[in-house]
Amino acid sequence: MEKVRIDDVSSYVGPADVKRPLTDALGAEDVAVNYYELAPGDSFAFGYHAHEDQEEVFYVQSGTVTFETEAGDVAVAGGEAVRFGAGEFQRGVNETDERVVALALGAPRDSELTELRRRCGECGERTPNEIEATDDRDALLTRCLDCGSVTGRFD
Repeated sequence: MEKVRIDDVSSYVGPADVKRPLTDALGAEDVAVNYYELAPGDSFAFGYHAHEDQEEVFYVQSGTVTFETEAGDVAVAGGEAVRFGAGEFQRGVNETDERVVALALGAPRDSELTELRRRCGECGERTPNEIEATDDRDALLTRCLDCGSVTGRFD
């Protein structure tokens, strides 16, 4: 058994105000576990994406998250959970004025993105993107794979 106090786990830089990776702290071998707090406008992910081999479950403890899916937008409120199968594209965003608290679980633990898509101003459409660190490593950037333009910065 492993037990961890969520506030004792350092937060990652990214599209969420708070992302605390609990997987290693809990010693989880087969499932990824992440704690999130989304300020208004924040997202769980850097863009619309899918994992080729990972199933994801999001449990919203408080607030409401709107998930963009291939079938349309789906609102998930506090006390509700949603599951995405491997290969399903999605992106969860806090479109409200209140803070969201949620857990994300993914199995298997280690998984690569199938594809990350973001709107590119230069290309005029949603394009495949990659994530990279800035030269001083104080932020992350998303970059269009079609034209090389930066599509987002996350401090």
